[in-house]
Amino acid sequence: MIKKFLPFLLLAVIVYACSSDSSDNPTPSDGFDRGEILTHLADNIIIPSFEAFDSQLTTLETKATSFTDTPNATTLAEVRTAWLNAYKAWQHVEMFNIGKAEELGVESFVFFFNIYPVTVADVESNISNGTYDLNSSNNHDAQGFPALDYLLYGVAANDTAILEKYTTDANAANYKKYITDVIAQMSGLTTTILNDWKGSYRDQFVASTGNTASSSLNKLVNDFIFYYEKGLRANKFGIPAGNFSSTPLPEKVEAYYNRVASKALALEALNAVQDFFNGNNFNAAGSGISFKSYLEYLKRGDLVNLINAQFNTAETQVGTLNDDFYQQINTDNTQMTKAFDELQKVVVYLKVDMLQAFNVSVDYVDADGD
Repeated sequence: MIKKFLPFLLLAVIVYACSSDSSDNPTPSDGFDRGEILTHLADNIIIPSFEAFDSQLTTLETKATSFTDTPNATTLAEVRTAWLNAYKAWQHVEMFNIGKAEELGVESFVFFFNIYPVTVADVESNISNGTYDLNSSNNHDAQGFPALDYLLYGVAANDTAILEKYTTDANAANYKKYITDVIAQMSGLTTTILNDWKGSYRDQFVASTGNTASSSLNKLVNDFIFYYEKGLRANKFGIPAGNFSSTPLPEKVEAYYNRVASKALALEALNAVQDFFNGNNFNAAGSGISFKSYLEYLKRGDLVNLINAQFNTAETQVGTLNDDFYQQINTDNTQMTKAFDELQKVVVYLKVDMLQAFNVSVDYVDADGD
């Protein structure tokens, strides 16, 4: 009896061993060269995007120094322009929560750059005290672009009163120091991330060609979709428009105090997402291997067309909105929710259809009931 059973036992062991080897093998089964797509995305989009962002922050530092040294209408206008240019450059890197960026903060580097709305009470408390730790999670909502938005546009009722905060106010020195420290924090973190990419991480990223939860493409695809779904669709549109609450929350728009940049930032972000999907080189002509290319390799050109068409439809709807989303929500929120709806349609294509085609699993948990 045992002799008769042994061949079956041996066969079972062999089958198990083969299946085990297969499941542990991280090599993608579709034959697509992931190294090629990772190389293009790193060298022609991600690193150049961070370089441009780093450059804009350097300019912002320079203009902020001029402003804090000599606060007047001219230097205020110049630092505001530099703030907006850097904020636009930020829209091109926020999705890249990978490498050193992922190691910063509670979840990502975003917590040091763009948590909005800013908590004004925390900013004012820090300025009043004169001491603060910008690395503390308690100050995530008191730094970055939203804090500068408040300090440059919302700290007083008009430009004359704003300039008084930096000249004759009892805390003028602390107000100026806070601007300097917030920008220095942003610049320092960006330099750390960029140096990591231009150092050893770039090669590690490109070499990670497998299909596991920790492989580069799997993480990058998830970061891309997470940013589109949460950072762009929800934060810029859904939350302030009231899609996740009983009433609209217009005070939660991006660049709330500036009042004219929210649409410009949203369009910048949407263009950045579509360019990345299509593999368009950053600030240069041409394109390369991308998510689009991968889908076409998998004979899913139909999905590529659907995604790009819906991106375009969403962009058209966003383009109809008021430059100030706060004003848009308060006057005709229906148009804002329409923009959200058009953006939401892309989520299904990316999060369901594209991930299934790539054989990649979602690595984050929904928080808003999509």
